[in-house]
Amino acid sequence: MARRYECTDATDRKTGLREAASAVRRGELVVLPTDTVYGIGADAFSPDAVGDLLEAKGRGRNMPSPVLVGSPNTLHGLVTDFSESAWELVDAFWPGALTLVARHQPSLTWDLGDARGTVAVRMPLHPVAIELLKEFGPMAVSSANLTGHPAPQDCDAAQEMLGDSVAVYLDGGPTADSVPSSIVDVTGTTPVLLRAGAVSAEELRKVVPGLEVAS
Repeated sequence: MARRYECTDATDRKTGLREAASAVRRGELVVLPTDTVYGIGADAFSPDAVGDLLEAKGRGRNMPSPVLVGSPNTLHGLVTDFSESAWELVDAFWPGALTLVARHQPSLTWDLGDARGTVAVRMPLHPVAIELLKEFGPMAVSSANLTGHPAPQDCDAAQEMLGDSVAVYLDGGPTADSVPSSIVDVTGTTPVLLRAGAVSAEELRKVVPGLEVAS
């Protein structure tokens, strides 16, 4: 049966974070708040756990799971061929609502779906999420909704959709905004905006003037 912890209470938050990290280590799923919407998370390096995440959402391998990190320094072990422009975007917008699609280190043995050698990675601007990521490490995290349903802005909506497929729910209250993160592809020489979201093209171009927008 799923367990839920109210992270607005200091004691419950501490217990919840400990239990969530333990659940992820066991290969189970957790729901956590982020700065955009609630996410469902799993151990990024456990193919079985990532498979369970996709199954819980009713999502196919053609839509691989993004990865959340608790620090920009984590990128050094995850990505390769990371350009100067990519680091400038990290410096300007992390933690925050910017997802970067980069080439992952070929030595990594994870299976996030049909990602074709890339990973979509982000550092969220939410204290509960950051604490969990620092406690556990990189996690595969996707919006905590059934595919085709709206992404949840509170824990109730996430739990109503996902139920007991999730071991631990971390309730951090309503999220500040329902706007998803912007997604920028940094695998090439020129950054390309794949999805406009919380960070506008104009804001991004203040950091990387040559940013292109996917047609």
